[in-house]
Amino acid sequence: MRQAGRSLPEYRAARVGTAMLDACLDPALASEITLQPVRRHDVDAAIFFSDIVVPLKLAGVDVEITPGVGPVMGSAVRTADDVARLRDLGPLTPEALQPVSDGVALTVDALGETPLIGFAGAPFTLAAYLVEGGPSRDHLAARTLMHADPATWTALTQWAADVTGAFLRAQVLAGASATQLFDSWAGSLSLADYTAHVAPASARALSHVADLDVKKVHFGTGTSELLAAMRDVGADVVGVDYRLPLDEANRRLGGTTPLQGNIDPALLAAPWPVLEAHVRDVVARGSVAPGHVVNLGHGVPPETDPTVLTRVAQLVHEI
Repeated sequence: MRQAGRSLPEYRAARVGTAMLDACLDPALASEITLQPVRRHDVDAAIFFSDIVVPLKLAGVDVEITPGVGPVMGSAVRTADDVARLRDLGPLTPEALQPVSDGVALTVDALGETPLIGFAGAPFTLAAYLVEGGPSRDHLAARTLMHADPATWTALTQWAADVTGAFLRAQVLAGASATQLFDSWAGSLSLADYTAHVAPASARALSHVADLDVKKVHFGTGTSELLAAMRDVGADVVGVDYRLPLDEANRRLGGTTPLQGNIDPALLAAPWPVLEAHVRDVVARGSVAPGHVVNLGHGVPPETDPTVLTRVAQLVHEI
């Protein structure tokens, strides 16, 4: 997960005095933070340090990340006029994306043979932040707009898809070896709503890298009922959160799709024998799939002991 570094003392030292979005858009700092978990844990790939709302910031949206709260918009986007003003911002230009391209290029150069995974937020999660004006527990305003004014919702999610798709494409062109589309809030949706009102935008986002030779990972939280639909938007690998065993995820996907996941972050603080048994169980269940990228089933809690993460990586390598 992209937050792998946030439990590290070297991460906290690097971030002193720098706001989150400023850190993401400082090429040297974003690169350093991306590299820290690779150095510390000897994992097999890096994932680019960024945030879901970075492409919104680059597009000109008034957004800041408030410590302890999360992304907060200057104003919510809830009407056709609001969306029209967003669309007037236009697509992301190469000039706007230059800090991201530079950060990826620096990172790829430093990683050598270790691959870098690009990262972007999925259109529904971006749209949910825009409509809610910030974090939400149930994304009620976004889900209401989806049904009350489907034309405005479609215009909003298409714009979000093009912004985040351009963000992904810039990372691949700068040297990323794979991409991950991260849909934090899709778990608030029914399968019918996801398929009708969200999947087209996610497919549109991934279409921005369809002509490039990279695998596409699609991950969401609370999305056990959506796995096949999330794959069918154009993903090569489906990320599974900690709620669903991987063998069951494989069954739901017809046994044809590589999986990513899904060690429970809560167990990182459990006694080692408990965590070790859990990791072995995850690897065993994942072994029935055509491929398995061992990962957490959501982000690294900031209070995690880094030595535990190192030990987990060593265990997986031994297995």
